[in-house]
Amino acid sequence: MFGLGTQELLIILVIAFFVFGGKKLPEIGAGLGKGLRAFKSGLKDLEKEAEPGKLTEDKSSSTSKTEDKKKV
Repeated sequence: MFGLGTQELLIILVIAFFVFGGKKLPEIGAGLGKGLRAFKSGLKDLEKEAEPGKLTEDKSSSTSKTEDKKKV
C-alpha cells in the first residue's frame, strides 16, 4: 500500500490523533467511509448506464462527423 509499512502508518495515526483529537477521529473515519461508499455506488451506476455497444457507436459516429466536416 504505497510503500508504507506498519511503523509509518502508526506514526501517521499518532499525528492524526494529536491534530484532530480522540473524539474527531471516529467522525472523520465515518465520513471517509460514507464518501468512499458513495463514490463506488456512483461508479457502479455509471457502469450500468454505459453499455459497451453505445460507447463504440458514439466513437464511430463522432469520427464520421468530423470527416464530413473536413470534406466541406
